[in-house]
Amino acid sequence: MISFTRHLKSCLPPAVRTLILQKKPNIRSVSGMAGGLRPASVVVLHRSLAPPFEKFCQANNGPLPLLGLCKPDTWSLPALNAVPDPRTGHPQFRKYEFGACTGSLTSLEEHRELLKDMVAFCLDCSFSPEAALEKVGLPRRDSPGHGLSGAYKTTVPCASMAGFCCPLVVTMRPIPEDKLERLVQASCSMGTKGQPIHIGDPEWLGIKDLSKPDYGDPVICQPGDVPVFWPSPMTSLEAVSSCKTPLAFTSAPGCTVMTNLKDTEAPARCLTPEGIPEVHRISQDPLHYSMASASAVQKIRELEAIIAIDPGQRGIRHLLGRDELLRASLSLSHARSVLVTTGFPTHFNHQPPEETDGPPGAVALAAFLQALGKGVSMIVDLRALSLFEKLMEEAVEQGVLKTAVPLLTFQGESAGAAQAFLCKDGDPKSPRFDHLVAIERAGRAADGNYYNARKMNIKHLVDPIDDLFLASWKIPGISSTGIGDGGNELGMGKVKEAVKRHIRNGDVIACDVEADFAIITGVSNWGGYALACALYILNSCEVHRHYVRKAVGPSRSPGEQNWTQALPSVAKEEKMLGILVRHKVRSGVSGVVGMEVDGLPFHGTHAQMIQKLVDVTTVCM
Repeated sequence: MISFTRHLKSCLPPAVRTLILQKKPNIRSVSGMAGGLRPASVVVLHRSLAPPFEKFCQANNGPLPLLGLCKPDTWSLPALNAVPDPRTGHPQFRKYEFGACTGSLTSLEEHRELLKDMVAFCLDCSFSPEAALEKVGLPRRDSPGHGLSGAYKTTVPCASMAGFCCPLVVTMRPIPEDKLERLVQASCSMGTKGQPIHIGDPEWLGIKDLSKPDYGDPVICQPGDVPVFWPSPMTSLEAVSSCKTPLAFTSAPGCTVMTNLKDTEAPARCLTPEGIPEVHRISQDPLHYSMASASAVQKIRELEAIIAIDPGQRGIRHLLGRDELLRASLSLSHARSVLVTTGFPTHFNHQPPEETDGPPGAVALAAFLQALGKGVSMIVDLRALSLFEKLMEEAVEQGVLKTAVPLLTFQGESAGAAQAFLCKDGDPKSPRFDHLVAIERAGRAADGNYYNARKMNIKHLVDPIDDLFLASWKIPGISSTGIGDGGNELGMGKVKEAVKRHIRNGDVIACDVEADFAIITGVSNWGGYALACALYILNSCEVHRHYVRKAVGPSRSPGEQNWTQALPSVAKEEKMLGILVRHKVRSGVSGVVGMEVDGLPFHGTHAQMIQKLVDVTTVCM
């Protein structure tokens, strides 16, 4: 069998077709033998289903890249330069009746009369993970049975279209972690269809057990391997099953026909900075990686450098970590529902005790999350609820927010209260939120108290929202981000040792509660603005967008035209600060009720920062 396969690879396409027509024994799958020509799988449907299925393929181009179709009773594809007649030139078919597979066939000849009223679709199967493995010098890892490598039904829905509604099917290859980025870049150089749609824990896709594929045989992961997933053309089998038509035919798993159409994308596609993918781990447990183009990553790093200036000379350069903004924004981009918290009652002798740093950044981030269509809520201290209700109402009236952000409170009255709050019915397998974000939120110190920068204990003004961040560490699927400028903010526990060493009063005030990502910035509002800008960059990056949508659904978002309007702007942030001033909220450093934040004037310092961030964000990539 091995020597015969090698012979097949060297044959000209007509010779390969002849061997198929002769039904040579054991020649059931010719996937990977195209020699530079495109192999295709076939779907045969009644003519009435042809328009919706064509639209279904176009809407889900990742798993169902349509090469062409033939009209009823013609069964020729001149545009594809003479694909062999699928009725007799294909080694194996599946027959479907009312959605159920009722048999396998080596020929469709006996159904010739019925085929006169049916349409054949050819779907591109030219990408092979094995080709990418070979390109980076990794050995092919076959399944134990040396059969078709496993494919898995996921819980990711394809975009539905007129009766076609099915889950995405994926294939997986285990990749050593140190070869991961090289493999991904090699895959992407073979065309868009080569880009993975998930890297990491299979449960993110709803796959419970990699040893039990729905099609084919499993490929075993070894220690140090990372599972990498690609969309599979076998999604077409699920699509045909879903429409429950009286009669349909598909290629059997792993079986293809050879076309004379050259795969123009494959051998020597030169990636531009907009297309070169970078892979970044955003979660360890569960394991999850994300992707973005090199140019998008560079722009986010530029944002991170811009906000890292230290106008208060607090020594924050000692707290800075590389790519915290990048990884936080990547994680947020995957989230469906986000919980944002803010509020630092540093002015405990005044009413209200809040400061002007925090709420503007939180509202700016919430506005952009809304524009992306994500669920977003805000949690604040119970004593500040009335204030934030008024802030929300006026922010909507003045166009800072499109709609009010739902406001929540948390009192932590029992040991399990945090988990009960974060999860539906308290079930850690059903979290209500994917990501928690704290922006200039008072953080609990090691002694259980909360301190402002002057070491004044403000615990009596702070609700135990820290407990939610602590509980999130034990709930798979929830990530967290803390944004701060002094080390005493919620989430800064990640850098607490540096805070103790380098920040004034750090040994007392350092927050003990850490977040997955700690964004350090000269003024915390700037971190909220930068996070919104980073999300804009990511969701304008086709590499990232393809990865987030799992190659299914439209490539462009219906709400994309609103993204620019949802970004922070000098005009909107001036309005937001004005709202705070009208409610007697004070500057954090000076205590002044006026147009300043942390003792720095809005006109000049903050306005320039906002404009600089937006300029970097919106310049063409």
